[in-house]
Amino acid sequence: MARDDLQTAPVNGAARSSGAVIAAEHGTRSSAIAGAEPGAGARGAAQAAAGRWLHHHVLDLDDFSRDEIEYVLETTDAMREVLARDVPRVPALRGTTVATLFYEASTRTRASFELAGKVLGADVINVSASGSSVEKGESLVDTVRTLRAIGVNILVMRHKSSGAPYLAAAHTDAAVLNGGDGWHAHPTQALLDLYTMQSRLGSLRGRRVAIVGDIAHSRVARSDIWGLSVMGAEVVLCAPPTLLPAGLGRRVQTEQEEVALPGVTIEPQIERALRGADVVMTLRLQHERMHSGLLPSLREYSRRYGITSERVALAAPHALVMHPGPMNEGVEIAPDVARSVQSVIEEQVTNGVAVRMALLYLIGRGA
Repeated sequence: MARDDLQTAPVNGAARSSGAVIAAEHGTRSSAIAGAEPGAGARGAAQAAAGRWLHHHVLDLDDFSRDEIEYVLETTDAMREVLARDVPRVPALRGTTVATLFYEASTRTRASFELAGKVLGADVINVSASGSSVEKGESLVDTVRTLRAIGVNILVMRHKSSGAPYLAAAHTDAAVLNGGDGWHAHPTQALLDLYTMQSRLGSLRGRRVAIVGDIAHSRVARSDIWGLSVMGAEVVLCAPPTLLPAGLGRRVQTEQEEVALPGVTIEPQIERALRGADVVMTLRLQHERMHSGLLPSLREYSRRYGITSERVALAAPHALVMHPGPMNEGVEIAPDVARSVQSVIEEQVTNGVAVRMALLYLIGRGA
């Protein structure tokens, strides 16, 4: 289905290639995305870009290089400009069919993927486990094969089981984009987090990012750790010992041992973890953890690990406050902090559309 971005669309009254629609009108930085100066052919732009994007699937960030992440963030800049237009629509993925296959409830991720696909001109269909043949016992593999058979080119998946998108990718030639799998990964959330940080702070190299909360059960935390480490940030984790995965904090490994995540700093005292931080990110405390004996009480957790204005004051003056949502206000984050001038939580949601547009565009060119 590769089209080398040859469809045309009117921009400022002139016919342009869809690659130019997205990039060439946006100045030198967006021109770098296209791989050519404004006015160059779409074919040359596609060839120049090919060396920076080699992914057919996006399953996590553990196989992304710094240059590849930067390329996604640069492309996101162009998508933000598309979204700022009076009529935010381009035909870049016209003729492409995107399916969102969600086995778990979602608001932000699902809605942003659906909007992202429609802005780019794709046909978007939504499939939920509830009300589908899954309720009749259809397997994941059969569902994926069925969707491919009806013409789906890009499959956006969310599943409660870790590794489900990898299984899907092994049984289809459609591109698979992981929208969150179990406790394992949520790469698009991590990329929108990186984009939000970089757009506010500039380079992330050497920045101190404190992540507070239920690390063990957070797919967001895992993908953020990979992305932040690749970008050169210092990652500090703060959580009760019962909510930390085993093996974190080790920066070396033996020949027989494979470390599942890059090295991080573990700081059990929240005041020390936040001191001087450039970013304070707190994670949702999942209520089911209360019934598994991992925490004494919500009140105790909030007292020891809740993000309050007094604790944020320990961070750098320019520090950003982030949360992947949905929030439990009054538990992991105080309401006044969630709505403070340092909070970029709503900005994260807004950036999520542009980041997912970027990924659909980059994948869709070769899907």
